[in-house]
Parts: sequence; C-alpha cells; structure tokens
Amino acid sequence: MDYKKTILWAIFSMSGILLFNNWQVHEGKPSMFGGSPVNTAVVADKTSANKIDIPSPVQNPNIPAPNQTPMVVAGAIETAEKFVLKNDVLILEISANGGTIIDAMLPKQLTPEKKQVELFQYTPNHKYFARSGLIALGNVDLPNHTSTFKLSQSGKDGSGNPFIVLVSERNGVKLEKTFILSAGSYVVDVGHRVTQSNANAAPLVLYTEIVRDASQEQKIGPFDGAFSASTFTGPATYTDKEKFNKLEFTAIDKNKITIPTQVPAGDPAWIAMVQHYFASAWIPSDKAARDIYAGKIDNNLYRIGMQVPLGVVAPGTTVVEKAKLFVGPQEERVLETIAPGFELLKDYGYLTILAKPIFWLLDNIHSYVGNWGWSIILLTILIKLVFFPLSAASYKSMARMKEVQPRLLTMREQYKGDPQKLNQAMMEMYRKEKINPLGGCLPVVIQIPVFIALYWVLLSSVEMRNAPWIGWIHDLSVPDPYYILPIIMAASMFVQTKLNPTPPDPIQAKVMMYMPLVFSVMFFFFPAGLVLYWVVNNLLSIAQQWQINQMFGKKPA
Repeated sequence: MDYKKTILWAIFSMSGILLFNNWQVHEGKPSMFGGSPVNTAVVADKTSANKIDIPSPVQNPNIPAPNQTPMVVAGAIETAEKFVLKNDVLILEISANGGTIIDAMLPKQLTPEKKQVELFQYTPNHKYFARSGLIALGNVDLPNHTSTFKLSQSGKDGSGNPFIVLVSERNGVKLEKTFILSAGSYVVDVGHRVTQSNANAAPLVLYTEIVRDASQEQKIGPFDGAFSASTFTGPATYTDKEKFNKLEFTAIDKNKITIPTQVPAGDPAWIAMVQHYFASAWIPSDKAARDIYAGKIDNNLYRIGMQVPLGVVAPGTTVVEKAKLFVGPQEERVLETIAPGFELLKDYGYLTILAKPIFWLLDNIHSYVGNWGWSIILLTILIKLVFFPLSAASYKSMARMKEVQPRLLTMREQYKGDPQKLNQAMMEMYRKEKINPLGGCLPVVIQIPVFIALYWVLLSSVEMRNAPWIGWIHDLSVPDPYYILPIIMAASMFVQTKLNPTPPDPIQAKVMMYMPLVFSVMFFFFPAGLVLYWVVNNLLSIAQQWQINQMFGKKPA
C-alpha cells in the first residue's frame, strides 16, 4: 500500500469529519462527535406535535402533572416594575410580573463588538428567562409567574451580599421570593417561603423552570452560526442515575424526547439551558423527590423545569424551599464547584476522555505562564514530546522511502503493463531494505483523535474568549484578523511536502502540492488558538523531519 495515499486519506478524513459534523448539526442532525457522551435525545420519526404531552408522575401521586404548570407567558412583563440585583460579574433584572428574571448581563464577558454579554433577554426578537411559582391539585389560583409581586425588602445581608425579597398572595397562600447574590458569583441563591392561611389546604408544589426560544440570532461568540454550529443549544438535564441528557428543540417539537421524569429524594439533579460558551440552570434542593418536565409553550418557545412537592402546608405555618440559579459562562473550574456533574455543561463530545485531560494540562500551564497563547505553545511542545517516538518512526520511514524513490520509479517503468509483478517487486524491495510502507502513515492516524479533541477544547472553552496572545492576536477564540497564522501554516505545510518523498503518481503529486493552500483556506475560519497549535506543531515536525532526513541522507542508497 502506498503510504502517501494513506496519509492523504487520513488528512482528508480529519477535515471531512470536522466539516461533516458541522453540516450534520446545521441541518438539524445529531453531531457525529459533538454531543455529550451519554443520553443525547434524538428524533425517532417525522411526526410532529403542537403541544408536548408529558405523562403524570408515578412516584408522587399528589403532584399535579407537569403539563398543569401554567404555560402562559406573562404578557405584562415589558411594562411591569423591575428590580435590579447585581454584583461584579452579574447584573439581574427581575420583573414584578411573576418575580421572573428577565435579563442577565455579564459585565466581564464581552461580545466580539466589545459589548457586555446579555444572556437572559425578554425582547420581541429573543426570549430567554427563568421563573418559578406554586401549583396544586385542582384549579387553584396560586402565586406563580403570572402573579404580580411587590417589593418587600432589599439591601444587603449580614455578609454584605445584595438581596431582594418579592411577595405575592393568592387564595390564602403567600409566596415570598428571596434573591441573594454573593460577590464574584454567577450563582443566585433563591429562597421560596410559603405561608398558608387557607383552612382547606391542598398539597402544594413548587416549580422552577427556564424558558427560551430556539433562535440562534444572538451571536455571543465569533463562531455562532458558523463553525460553532457544532456546539449544542437547548435544554439539558442531569440526574444521578441518567447523568447528562441533552434535548434537541426539534425532538421537543415532535414529542420525541426521553427524560428522567422522577428523581428520588437525596439524588442530585438539575435542569439547564445550554448554548455556546454559556448556560443557565436551576439546582433545587434534593431533600424531596422531584419531577423533571420539558415542553413547547408556544411557537418557537420552549421550557425545561423541575417540580418539588411541598406537601400540605398547615394553616398558619410556613415552609421554605431553597434553590440555586446559575447564570454564567462555562468556566470549568467554576462549574465543578457548583453541583455534581455540573462540569458536563461544557461539552467536549465523544472525545471527552481525551479533551478533559488536555484542558486540565492547558489550564495548569496557564496558571504558571498567565497567557493562553503561550500555554497553547507549551502544550504543543509537550504533546509533541509524548508523540516523539511515533513521529520519529514516521519520519524515518518517510526518509527511507525517499531514499528508494528512484528505484521505485524505475520499477514502475519496468513493469508498466504488469501491476502484479510491480507489486511483487516493490514488496521484495521493502523486505530487503526493511521498510514498512505503512510506517509513515500509522503514527499520523493515531494522532488525529488528539487533534480533534484539542479542536473541541479550544472551541468549547470560554476561557479563550477575549484572551490575547501577542501583537495582533487579541482574542484566541476568533480567527486571525490578518490571516498571518493561516499563511504561516500553509507555508510550513508546503515545506513539509518538500521534505517528504514525491508521490510517483502525477495526479497525487499535484493534490499534495495544493494541499497547503486548501488547508490554509479552511483554517482562515478556525480560532486563532487552534491555528497557533497547528503552526507550532508543523514547525516542530519540520525540524524533526529535517534532522532525520539529514541522518539518512548520508547513507548510500
């Protein structure tokens, strides 16, 4: 087998997988390796449904079915009074209509236009917000996200953290929502204090949910709508038993989702809305059994939520149910501290087993050097050292093949009309010269998964956003603005082709000649951090290959 053809196949396969993966998700198909490694919801057929029908819970017979949770989107949110709660990293706007968090600004996270990232929004073009409320068996009107809430208290608690308390009362049930925001935190502590004064009390249920449209118009990252089509946008759930489960909007449309509806008491669980770089999530307490639900509220409007039973609250008594609401970036070190499995919000795809240690190593290098660009360069050197024996074997094989190239051309002319004899003669020469024709390509194929894993690390890591390297590179998560790195990469690939033996097939030789140009065009659209890795890797490979060629070039053919 011609080793150069195998290398060519490997390179094209790598780029083809990446491009095909983007096409799959862009066309609404599950990503080949861009999803979570577990429990990704898929569409089973072409049927559709206007409303999703979620079955009633089984383990908690006193809990109303999730589809009894009010589906109305409060129409007066735009004109209702609003309250602001903020710290140094998060600014929240809470509407008096429903006590719903309708806006979330992240001052330390900037868009490519250098504006603050606005995660939650309630506008005619984009709706994304978090809400909560009470329901009960029967048609009982209780404080929920359609109720009007009034400001009860605001200020700072004993720790100096800002807080807001909103109150609403309906049919003898009072609901107090307390929002507390600690300094430097993307987590809001939300307390729901329920006081009962109704003699005919029914079992109460607290629901917390996140509502979002499927719009991709809000471009928070430079790759949103392009190469970031590979990243997932939509609802997600986590339970101790089922682990991380993503729900496609299209699957919800067709009522073809699989979610763990019942969560036993004591088991960790949370629900979330995920998008490129950022996420929001409700994390209720685990002291009681809970029920997860998801559905379509209206045209292009979806929700994911969780119900927590409060039981029968006796007249004159009060119960308090606490929850956490996360609204922020998918910073891996932060996610790991919030809840079990929360780091899975940062989705590396099926190569997580490689991507996570790569990011861990990159993050630890950054903790010493303080610059993500130099961290990528040092990571590249370390990866090159790990693969040094494989690369050396590959380059030695290439050098030996280059030595016998004239003899191969002579054989092709000699056995031009007899492919079988040509193949036998070549195999005999390989045997005598102790050359493995596959020795040059197999090491390259083995390294491809590492490249793809690194691709996902750099694509998924919000840590790279707005991270400068040197000079003209002010953001490693966006393409090189002047295309300098892609041009250098193309030049380095051209040098590599010159160091390799020329393919005897003229067509194949032309393909290899144009390969640097094809790759440079493709890499024009890749993050500068990924191109930086590729450039450094190429330069190290050239140095290693040149040295080996020099060693073998001194041997007689």
